[in-house]
Amino acid sequence: MVEIETERLLLRGWRDEDLEPYARLCADPEVMRFIGEGSNLTREGAEGQISRFVRHREEREFGLWAMEEKASETFVGFVGLAHQEDWSEGEHKTEVGWRLDRAFWGHGFATEAAKASVSYGLEHLGLERIISIIQPENTASRRVAERAGLTLRGETRWRGTTVVWYAIDCNAPSPKS
Repeated sequence: MVEIETERLLLRGWRDEDLEPYARLCADPEVMRFIGEGSNLTREGAEGQISRFVRHREEREFGLWAMEEKASETFVGFVGLAHQEDWSEGEHKTEVGWRLDRAFWGHGFATEAAKASVSYGLEHLGLERIISIIQPENTASRRVAERAGLTLRGETRWRGTTVVWYAIDCNAPSPKS
């Protein structure tokens, strides 16, 4: 499994010890406010999600990394690329996404990690386009997408809700860290 180091973060595979902090993150209503499932996940739900993340990576050779702050070796959340089979706005279905523990909001970690994920997808995987699907009211994630080099492409309905979507194409300059 590929690991990526940025200035402050390690994007790595999931470990057993990630379950508890990830379950706490998923139980935080503020963290989960804009998540498509629309509600907090139980510990079992978080464990099932991690299993799906690992399976996705095994099947597609890319996926969502666990994100760790290097200085403290603390689990921060996740970031990476996920194939959204049911995405209907074009043929490109690989999304960059992130979810961080609230204690790490406002420090630029999501942007730093999203840039690294986008660069990996464009440069190493040879993806033609990477998208990001965001609820319109989620201004923080919209700013992360923009800072990672994605541009607003439109608004649509997806999984029963209104979303805005951003994209970056392979011919666009890769986001700089």
